[in-house]
Amino acid sequence: MNVKPHHTPKELQKRYRTENNARLARRIHGVYLASKGLACPQIMEITGSARRTIQQWVHKYNAGGVETLNDSPRPGQPTKLSRGKEPAFRKRIEAGPTDKDEVSVFNGVVIGQILEKEFGASYSLWGIINELENIKKTQTFLIYVVLN
Repeated sequence: MNVKPHHTPKELQKRYRTENNARLARRIHGVYLASKGLACPQIMEITGSARRTIQQWVHKYNAGGVETLNDSPRPGQPTKLSRGKEPAFRKRIEAGPTDKDEVSVFNGVVIGQILEKEFGASYSLWGIINELENIKKTQTFLIYVVLN
């Protein structure tokens, strides 16, 4: 594959090794391997990605460099609890119930009340479960919720 020299292979290697976004790091890694002259089947084996996917990464990179490898905005309704508030919500839940919660163990209803009163986000019970799952995916987070 032909990779335009937006960056040196050394720069690409450094970028993929230091990138915090795992998806972007894998894409940069694929472009790096292509820039080193590896064939697509070899890159497929190393990255675990499909041939067409790797070709798309290289095409995007050739069109505009590493910045074009970022995810584009995804469709769908945004979360009610902003990503910026997730750490505070996580801490609140990890700390356990307080006296004002008037329970000894969190349940779905109480978590819903906390989300609404303290974070301004109103969820159904299934929405609460989904929000907890989203937080678990983005952070190391273990929680046991007793559902009513």
